[in-house]
Amino acid sequence: MDNKEVKRAMDNIDVPKEKVFNAIEKGLKMSGQGRKTKRKKVLAGSATAVALLGLTVTSGFINPTMNKVLANAPLIGGIFKEFDDSMGVELANQDAVTELNQSLTKNGVTVKLTSAYFDGNVVSITGFVDDTVEKGHNEKGEVSFDVNFEHNEGDIDPWLDGMSTDIKKVNGGYNFQWKLEYPYKTIKETSTLPITIHNINGIKGDWNFNIPIQQGNYKTLAIKKGKNYPEYGIKLAVDEILTAKASSSLIYEMEKEYKEDDIYISKAIDDKGNVYHFGSGTTITELQKGDRFHHTIRREMDKLKADALSLTFYPQLDMADPKVQHRLDRKSFVLKSKRSNLALQVNDIVKDGEKLVIDYQFLGRSKEWGKHNLKMFENNLADSFMLVDQKVLDKNEPDQPFGPDNHSISQNKVKMMDGKTAHFESVFNLAGEEKIKNFKLENTVLQFDFSSFNGVKELDPFTVELQNDNE
Repeated sequence: MDNKEVKRAMDNIDVPKEKVFNAIEKGLKMSGQGRKTKRKKVLAGSATAVALLGLTVTSGFINPTMNKVLANAPLIGGIFKEFDDSMGVELANQDAVTELNQSLTKNGVTVKLTSAYFDGNVVSITGFVDDTVEKGHNEKGEVSFDVNFEHNEGDIDPWLDGMSTDIKKVNGGYNFQWKLEYPYKTIKETSTLPITIHNINGIKGDWNFNIPIQQGNYKTLAIKKGKNYPEYGIKLAVDEILTAKASSSLIYEMEKEYKEDDIYISKAIDDKGNVYHFGSGTTITELQKGDRFHHTIRREMDKLKADALSLTFYPQLDMADPKVQHRLDRKSFVLKSKRSNLALQVNDIVKDGEKLVIDYQFLGRSKEWGKHNLKMFENNLADSFMLVDQKVLDKNEPDQPFGPDNHSISQNKVKMMDGKTAHFESVFNLAGEEKIKNFKLENTVLQFDFSSFNGVKELDPFTVELQNDNE
């Protein structure tokens, strides 16, 4: 979970924020996840239970009738009941889940795939791995898969972006569920998904499977309407809604002045008062035209009611902020956010042997921030700093902000000096794993990223009329 997801979760859940921050922080520390990256090693188990629970709660896909639906699930729906997957249970009730019985044993470890479904934007695969995996290098109760799909290699695999894994201990091993976001713009109703598990808990395979995935008939509802937000340099347009057996998917376009801005539709309400929540999404097109950035997103949503005549969308903006910087040739200066009233006042800079100590105050905080967990605020501060060698700064590519080895340092320890005045201290280890060769203050630039502190902006809602005669 990255900083954007943490902020969005905090702004959309109606529970005590201190407990939420503590739970999220604990989950992040235990799972080792701090930034959003494509990963091919998927870890689940007791170590990620808190984080997984948080994602489940905030996704909005647990509805009040869940327990009733789960109780009525047929036998194949038992695995989905186990993973609290209401979509899987509903599809099982509709006989829309493909039962599998594919099993392979490599180096003493048996993997069996048991079911697959494809609905809207979601592909689910369930399976079982025997307890021989406990001989691997993971802690007991944890199972990690090094996996690729469609013969892709490494992290350059579109199926891994947004993939989640859940694990349940059962007699003789572990049941697991992979949930994948369908990565392509065009949906094929029937296809085969090749899967290669390279290793499990460090135990090498390969386990190779070919899984049939079937998207049943779905309806397309064309809309082509949106809203402009000139104060943020944003245009938003809803293109269409695809409705499958158990869910719908919203396809919308974003046109942005700032590439890293993220527009998230928090909910929609139809003319009858029904509320629709949105889940994970897939970027299906991404391009730049002049100085504007265009993205097309397909995002999972609750199934659209057949009698809905209009939808009112409630968008939110997770606002990016260009990095600001200043050379360390002065001991005090102010770094100002380019898109908010936030600022960082650097009071003093001291080089003490192999340590660089920066004393500063964070300015412009909202009063509401006082209610937030200060430990999480400190973590965001630590992730927002960067020391960069001036010699290479101008040569860096925009998508490679860290620069080459021995020319940048991001790791720092934050110490809170006074929480009421937002007075902090960051200590950089100049002789650590990250370093700047021939470090000199006058040749070093301090960069700071305010993006994690801008908060989520509620944008004006807009309403679209639905034409229910599309097949």
